[in-house]
Parts: sequence; structure tokens; C-alpha cells
Amino acid sequence: MSDIINIKSMKKEYRMGKITVPALNGVDITINAGEFVAIIGPSGSGKSTLMHILGCLDTPTDGNYTLNSELVSAMKKGKLALIRNKQIGFVFQTFNLLPHLNILKNVELPLMYAGFNKKKRTQTAKKVLIEVGLGNRLKHKPSELSGGQRQRVAIARAIVNNPTIILADEPTGNLDTASGGDILSIFSDLNDKGNTIIIVTHDPAVAKRANRVINIVDGLIQDGNIS
Repeated sequence: MSDIINIKSMKKEYRMGKITVPALNGVDITINAGEFVAIIGPSGSGKSTLMHILGCLDTPTDGNYTLNSELVSAMKKGKLALIRNKQIGFVFQTFNLLPHLNILKNVELPLMYAGFNKKKRTQTAKKVLIEVGLGNRLKHKPSELSGGQRQRVAIARAIVNNPTIILADEPTGNLDTASGGDILSIFSDLNDKGNTIIIVTHDPAVAKRANRVINIVDGLIQDGNIS
């Protein structure tokens, strides 16, 4: 199995006035294509910083990040934006759906940015919404859906471009236990189909649904299982 993410000696520091605050302290991570990985750590551990770098939303202060054989840690913002649009599907705790658009239009958005024509956008968006169990809600707006259904829409939007990885940030954080379990089952099904899934969480119960757990504490990483 080939690696899709390779991080070597990664450091990230932030400047706060005259003070330098370390967030990542020399991180090495390898994630293979088709893995389902959870990154877990307490508040302030560095997991949010790591997520932003994995998602090409930020760059490291030092070290290398290779995504799908491309050295993204050396790229400028414009190229990083292209990598994000083509290779990374994001799922957020707060859904980040556009309230004035129905769910079909919300899911079509990444395809619009990718240059697909209207017919292809509609066909593809419908297909993935059916896959997540919302084929009968295409014309509904986000406000007309439950939290669990809105997260399903967010997942459909994340996968509609067939990304290299799906990166989920606390995807069950705003959901009840039953809805959260349903969402995690969707991620498991996507992983069974060959998708690479990375979930960032503080919840051990969520992390246990993954096949591998990466613990982060004080900006340092270790692979391991949650007892």
C-alpha cells in the first residue's frame, strides 16, 4: 500500500508579538492510501494546527509535507488553493453550508469551481446525495434539515469531486449520539469503498471508529490505540 501523506520533521511556530509559540515540535507521520485515521488530542495539543497543514490551509515553519507525491509544504498560496480544491474534501463541525441555496446547489459548488458544466454538476451532485441517503431532499434548504442531515450534505459536498483524502474536523461535535453514529458509519462505508479518511477529534469514542489512531500532545505525535 502506497503512502498518500508523508510528513517529515514538521514544525510550526506562531509569533505573538515578540514571543514565539511552538504548535508542532517535529512531527513525522505517514498515512497510506485507503486508511481511516483519527487524530486525537486535547485542546491546545496542536491537532488543529496539524489539520490546517494537512488540508493545505497553512504551511509549516520547517519540515516537509508530501501529499500524493507532491511537496506541498514548499508551495505558494495559489498552488495550495488548487491542491485543496482538487485533492481534499473538507467536513466541518459547523457544516458550513450556504443557507440561501438548496442542498443540491450546495453540493454542486465544488464542481462549479472545478469547471463542470451545469448538466454534469447536477447529475454528479444528485448521485452523491442519493449515496448519503438524501435523494428525496434535493430541493430542501439547510434550515429545513436536521443536524445529522446537514452533515450528510456536507459529506456529499466533500466527496463530490472525488478527492484524494477526506478531512473531517470534529464531524460529530454538533450532533446527538445517534446522528453522530450514523455519520461515522457513512465515513466507514466511504473507507470501505477505498476513500482515505482523516478525522480530527477530541473524543475517544469517535477515534475508536478509525482503523488507526494518532495521538498528539504538546505538539508531539505518536501512533497508538486508545484503551
